[in-house]
Amino acid sequence: MSTPADVISLPTPQPVATRRRAGWLGSFPVVPTLILLIIALVAVFADQLAPHNPEIGSLAARFKPPFWQAGGTATYLLGTDQLGRDVLSRLIFGARVSMVVGITAVLFAGAVGTLLGIVSGYLGGWVDQVIMRITDTWLALPALTFAIFLAAIVGPSMWNIVFILGLTYWTRYARVVRGEVLSLREREFVRLAIVAGCSKWTIMLRHILPNVVNSAVVLASLMLGVVIITEATLSFLGVGVPPPQPAWGLMLSDGKQGLMVGYWWLTVFPGCCIMLMVLSANLLGDWLRVKFDPQLRQL
Repeated sequence: MSTPADVISLPTPQPVATRRRAGWLGSFPVVPTLILLIIALVAVFADQLAPHNPEIGSLAARFKPPFWQAGGTATYLLGTDQLGRDVLSRLIFGARVSMVVGITAVLFAGAVGTLLGIVSGYLGGWVDQVIMRITDTWLALPALTFAIFLAAIVGPSMWNIVFILGLTYWTRYARVVRGEVLSLREREFVRLAIVAGCSKWTIMLRHILPNVVNSAVVLASLMLGVVIITEATLSFLGVGVPPPQPAWGLMLSDGKQGLMVGYWWLTVFPGCCIMLMVLSANLLGDWLRVKFDPQLRQL
């Protein structure tokens, strides 16, 4: 007869949902990363990949369907729009616009927000109050409405959109980084740096900044999809990238009138491009968030 000491307790099995989530979030997102890399390569080599000029078309080739449909031709693989411009070429150059606007705006917003968050969290006092009250006011404004307001003031342009999106989304970084700095400034290595006679700016740049870079990078990966959607929305509303420059949001705006009469390729293809890019960026951002957050990594 076995005694209680001889009984072997089996480990409690994890719930199926927990194991499934660990499998999805614990492994590197290969497919989303490949999609983003392909879009980036297409954006870089757009001049070599595009078969036609994306801004110039032929009225004789208006509303050509994709090559697999009746009336389609291999000259225009994905069809043409209302001005006879090649849809494939406009999608390729639209990837460049989305990548440039998305990455540059995220970097601009991240640099401004991270700097202000570090200054606010470390200095405290009236500096913290001023920066945080401005941040709260900025966050209270609807992001899209505020971006439309700024775009109406400065005018439509790709680099103006970068500036507008940076001004719209820097507050997200400032809020997150400030919360981390409030904890970091009480650590021993910061106190030792103060005792050693380091200046405040030296402490912020050499000791605080490297410890908040991970959070800023993770937030940037999550914000990339938001910025791309906002840029496409502004272009769709006519206050973003000006025509005839190709942009996915602008292509959606130009093709919405032909959707109900059968010209589906004018909206489906740019819509799918936006969906794939935003979904891939969000999946990569979720993986980074779990990877660099110890509490989520233990789940």
